[in-house]
Amino acid sequence: MSEHNKKFSIRRWLPKLAMPLSALLVGVLLIVAVGIAQRIGWISTGGGAAAANSVANDEVFTCAMHPQIRQPGPGRCPICGMELVPAAAAGDADLDELSIKIEPAQRRLANIATTEAKRETVSATIQTVGAIAIDESRMATISSYIDGRLERLFADYTGVDVAKGDHLAVIYSPELYSAQVEYVETRKAVRQMNSAALASVRTAQEKLTLNSRRRLVELGMTEEQIGELEESEAAKSRLTIYAPMGGTVIEKLAVEGKYVKAGEPIYRIADLSTVWLMLELYPEDAARIRYGQRVTAEMQSLPGKEFDGRVAFIDPRVDAKKRTVGVRVEFLNNDGELRPGDYANATIFLPIGQEGQVFDAGLAGRWISPMHPQIISDSPGPCPICGMDLVPTSKYGYSDVPVEQPTSLYVPRSAVLMAGNSSVIYVEAEPGRFEIRPIVLGPILRDKVIILGGLKEGEQVATAGNFLIDSQMQLAGKPSLIDPTRAIAAQRERKLPLEFSDVRIAKIPGELGAEVELLFAAYFRIQQSLAADEKPKEADATALHQLAVTLGDESQLPEAARAQIAEIAKHSEHLHHLDIDKARLEAFRPISHAVVTLATLVRGEEASSSFHHMFCHMVKGGGGDWLQVSDELRNPYWGAEMLTCGKQVTELGLVPLEGANE
Repeated sequence: MSEHNKKFSIRRWLPKLAMPLSALLVGVLLIVAVGIAQRIGWISTGGGAAAANSVANDEVFTCAMHPQIRQPGPGRCPICGMELVPAAAAGDADLDELSIKIEPAQRRLANIATTEAKRETVSATIQTVGAIAIDESRMATISSYIDGRLERLFADYTGVDVAKGDHLAVIYSPELYSAQVEYVETRKAVRQMNSAALASVRTAQEKLTLNSRRRLVELGMTEEQIGELEESEAAKSRLTIYAPMGGTVIEKLAVEGKYVKAGEPIYRIADLSTVWLMLELYPEDAARIRYGQRVTAEMQSLPGKEFDGRVAFIDPRVDAKKRTVGVRVEFLNNDGELRPGDYANATIFLPIGQEGQVFDAGLAGRWISPMHPQIISDSPGPCPICGMDLVPTSKYGYSDVPVEQPTSLYVPRSAVLMAGNSSVIYVEAEPGRFEIRPIVLGPILRDKVIILGGLKEGEQVATAGNFLIDSQMQLAGKPSLIDPTRAIAAQRERKLPLEFSDVRIAKIPGELGAEVELLFAAYFRIQQSLAADEKPKEADATALHQLAVTLGDESQLPEAARAQIAEIAKHSEHLHHLDIDKARLEAFRPISHAVVTLATLVRGEEASSSFHHMFCHMVKGGGGDWLQVSDELRNPYWGAEMLTCGKQVTELGLVPLEGANE
């Protein structure tokens, strides 16, 4: 292209590029101007800049429903689509090491619910299924004592009810006839002997008569039948068999005209006025019940009607195949409504205490039949069913005197989180603040858990949404179900003063009482030294230790007092060798606990002043109790740093004082 053409082309395109280049230049100049204005403060940054700074500062956002979602900026949850919120707003507020804050909106979304820890009497139940069976102790088999032919059967079909002494059968037996003839003749021979007969011959004949009579008894004749034979002296070849007990014929094993051998059964009779319910329980359930325990049952054939019975037998063995324990329950059946073979839904009631002991107010201090637990009496005597002597219910673990069932602290089963050996609960200490509590579990029931430690009556516990609370604790790096060790350690730090529900001070006379007061005096000198930021003097520590060693062997002191004195001796020997911080926490603190407790147990007879129990909740590790003579607070754990930190718990006065032997 020629030079002329190039110049012509540039001149043609310049007007077209002028407008875009001008706009670009203006934009650049505007941006530079805004930047300069912000730098010199003419223009302040707005909300958009704040959001940018928030993100730049790496603020973490999370989902209220899925706290595992963590990202460095706002947005929506990839799981549920909810808008993310700052982690602090979701519960990461650093309230303390053991709790976390749950905001109301988050609480509603997570469906967190709480309920009150209650203290009431608690009854557990064991639900199972069993079958009604005949009471084996009330069954009889009617058999023939001799060979013969059944000429008549009076109970001629199964199900006949018979009474004791009723006719059941007539059996023909030549053997019985000859035995009767022999007995009648031997009796006649004895009567016909005159006085001149030899004594040896008479004795032999009398023995023969006695043996003949015994043979008749062995052949099944009753005393009444033998008496009739002796009176009539007419032998019979037919023997009537009587019912030895009342009941129902449950089996008819022979027919009229049949020849039977001696011992061959004819009938089986059962008294159904009591029946058994046969149950199979797991070993852990069987271990919780005992003889006489109350059981209710509802028959399949009688829905809606309950029958009351009591445990009559617990198999001492575990079935090797089924891994169950057989349990037998006895029911009274005077109305005949319970039929052997029928199935029943059984409920075993277990009123329990705090430690799981079984209580039954209806059996306390009473007498029970060892064979028939339905027979319960207020006084000793024979069992009307089996005739055995009644035994005290205390033999089976029940109280000798009527006692009220103790109350137990419990929470719903859903409130307790368990993993391995760890068990925790979340307590709403104040609205929205949930605190982790390691707990000590008692018996675990169907819908309740008894709490032995770590919780107080009336506290609100989380029963729903507690896994969300626990996950928030994990995300915040705080103790949780997975690792509650820090919470357990913190719980061991007692932040409350020692409590004594029943103070009974024994008055110790003479020289022994004076030595008790000298021990208190040595302790007070050490307390005053520590309050003045001084190490305990050697003379005071030695005096305290020697007095404690001496008094610890005095049998005249109550055992509880000697136990506390032994604690004083244990920690006082090297008290003056320790630096002041260790002396305060490692030695003086356990000594103080023992001294405070000792002051609630014994004082010298000549004692004239009361003591003041003080407590400071700021002591590291808790347990900040000590004793003073003066009510002017002087804190031995902190000295001048916090000399008056604490409070007076109580004044341990000299009234009431009781004799040392009481």
